[in-house]
Amino acid sequence: MSLQQVLYRTSATSTGGREGTTKANDGTFEMKLTTPKELGGNGAAGANPEQLFAAGYSACFIGALKFVGGRDKIAVPADTSINATVGIGLIPQGFGIEVKMDISLPGVDRATAEKLVEEAHKVCPYSNATRGNIDVTLNIV
Repeated sequence: MSLQQVLYRTSATSTGGREGTTKANDGTFEMKLTTPKELGGNGAAGANPEQLFAAGYSACFIGALKFVGGRDKIAVPADTSINATVGIGLIPQGFGIEVKMDISLPGVDRATAEKLVEEAHKVCPYSNATRGNIDVTLNIV
């Protein structure tokens, strides 16, 4: 799927893979990367790609909820939160990931929350990028 119009571009540079560093090319962040013990690492302090994916997807999905809420005139609470859990494991071709998002929309009735989440899943760039490629579970809590 090609973009009709690019609205924003950014870039980051990683060096050393899971035992290296990653930084935004505009200098807004830089962090040490490390491999979790479960994947053979030593458990040293540092972030990993799965954590970064969980953070990015959950933040982006809240943005999609706000977009849909604005479009459909539904108030999205300021304290909306998403706990995203990313799992990594084996697939026939190598490794794959799965995502579960526990979505909290305080004060929003269940039917409205379901509508917001369903519509946000249609417009969220991460959802569109992963659709049909990985298992994504959306759970309203």
